Amino acid sequence: MRQFLKQTFASMVGSLAGLILFFSLGTGGLIFLLIAAASRDTGPQVKDKSVLVFDQSLSITDTDPTSSTSEAIGEALSGDSTTSITLRTVLDTLEKARKDERIVAVYLDGSKTSTGSGTGLATLKEVREALERFRKSGKKIIAYDVDLGEKEYYLSSVADTVILNPMGAMEINGFSSQPLFYTGALQKYGVGVQVIRVGKYKSAVEPFVLKKLSLENRQQTQSLLNDLWSEFLTTVSKSRKTTPQQLQAIADTQGELMATQARQRGLVDQVAYLDQVVADLKKLTGSDEDDKSFEQINLATYSNVESNDSKKSSDNKVALVYADGEIVDGQGGAQQVGGDSFARQLRQLRLDEDVKAVVLRINSPGGSATASEVIQREVRLTREKKPVIVSMGDYAASGGYWIATGANHIFAEPSTITGSIGVFGLQFNVQKLANDNGITWDVVKTGRYADSSTVSRPKTPQELAIAQRSVNQIYYQFLNKVAESRKLPAQRVAQIAQGRVWSGQDAKQLGLVDDLGGIEDAINYAAKQAKLGNNWELQEYPEVRSLEERILKTFTDEASTQKAEQANPLTAEFMKLQADLALLKMMNDPRGVYARLPFNWRIE
Repeated sequence: MRQFLKQTFASMVGSLAGLILFFSLGTGGLIFLLIAAASRDTGPQVKDKSVLVFDQSLSITDTDPTSSTSEAIGEALSGDSTTSITLRTVLDTLEKARKDERIVAVYLDGSKTSTGSGTGLATLKEVREALERFRKSGKKIIAYDVDLGEKEYYLSSVADTVILNPMGAMEINGFSSQPLFYTGALQKYGVGVQVIRVGKYKSAVEPFVLKKLSLENRQQTQSLLNDLWSEFLTTVSKSRKTTPQQLQAIADTQGELMATQARQRGLVDQVAYLDQVVADLKKLTGSDEDDKSFEQINLATYSNVESNDSKKSSDNKVALVYADGEIVDGQGGAQQVGGDSFARQLRQLRLDEDVKAVVLRINSPGGSATASEVIQREVRLTREKKPVIVSMGDYAASGGYWIATGANHIFAEPSTITGSIGVFGLQFNVQKLANDNGITWDVVKTGRYADSSTVSRPKTPQELAIAQRSVNQIYYQFLNKVAESRKLPAQRVAQIAQGRVWSGQDAKQLGLVDDLGGIEDAINYAAKQAKLGNNWELQEYPEVRSLEERILKTFTDEASTQKAEQANPLTAEFMKLQADLALLKMMNDPRGVYARLPFNWRIE
């Protein structure tokens, strides 16, 4: 990342962005750019017998989150490590390291993961499988942690040697979900909420109308957590030569093991301090005792090292398109899937004769029903000209599943959250809140329903009936699309829909997905369906904006974002509230109808 940004700086000198910075920052700004350009080096160097360091605090995402330009500049010049990395980068880098004779081991560094990385279980499964392939090549994997959370252990358990700090502990207590409910607060402050929905499991509305989980929501949440926990138990027990029953017993009777207890039960191999781990790694790499550390290169840096067996350029392209984030109407923004902009991207790929197949990677909880339909239409049109294969990430539910239904073939991981075939609408009004503070409204209109979109009063029964008809229509449209695309009887789809979420494992059994597998499986399947043999090249979309473009955007709209900081438990709850309220701002469907997961469904 640092190297890329330095090279970008060099290309900016004398460009329009350079001129803007010159006039905005003065002579010092230009000198700043020239110094950055002059600092460019020849690229990362890998020494013999090096260890690839994998920082487990990195958040692994499908796409590179857009950071502010100031952060990018600071990172480029200071050398600070990034906080996130893309899944494809991790997979490609581990495969490159597997074949690189200079790399002798992978070191899974968990010393910075006290609050977890936030990476989903489905994503971690793909990384874990890549680590297994690395280990089968005969190279070592060493994992060290101070406090092992379940996600970190899910990844670390693949290692030849798992080491825990003497003062550390291992958490094995199961998965939970603890949603927030706002009903009492809305009632207290006089905010009215009216709900229209289809599907008894469509629980996205519950935080605004209930004070606890409905029976249906509790049932589906329990079922989903059971499936995810089963995946954890099965995978970890196989690697650590124990049984799921033994791990479950720990979860039910202790919940947490101190380092020595974890060692006694065979869940870790060693109890040692970091300096002892470093000493062993120095021996592995043949480093001198006087060296400050072992010979190493971190994963993000190594990802920029050119591979000797990189694929040759080809006129045959397999396009990997990311639908990553909330589905919104219109163009969308960072970490959003804009209906119009995403459909336009698919249209361009459909018309591009060099693109022989499309892999649609979905990591979305859904969102606008209208935007989902706009995208799904383009998926179907593209399918008529070339194979379209879907790879589902941590979740592809509601609108995320809606857009998947137009594809030829769907892959999901066993722990992918999918389904949630249902729709809803929320009707807020602030009549009581306003009236209690002396605010009133009056209206003049030319039709009975002319002011039906107002928030100044509750909707009438007649207005709610109109909205319900709209929601029903969209729901049945959703059902028909699933029945047609999945070749399932409409009655069967109606039974498994109802807004219910399923694990990828269950979705496979129900016929909602075709195969269990990750993004690499989907890419290889797409190339096979397009009959490309070995003569093809992968291209990813949307293409990352250059730093030059980001600087121009900063000067034109002064947009910036800030990194989310690790928080204590109390602050974390406020951050959840803030995130949920931010999601409400994204609800911009023109018909006010949404196909989306529950707002605050978080697994902990």
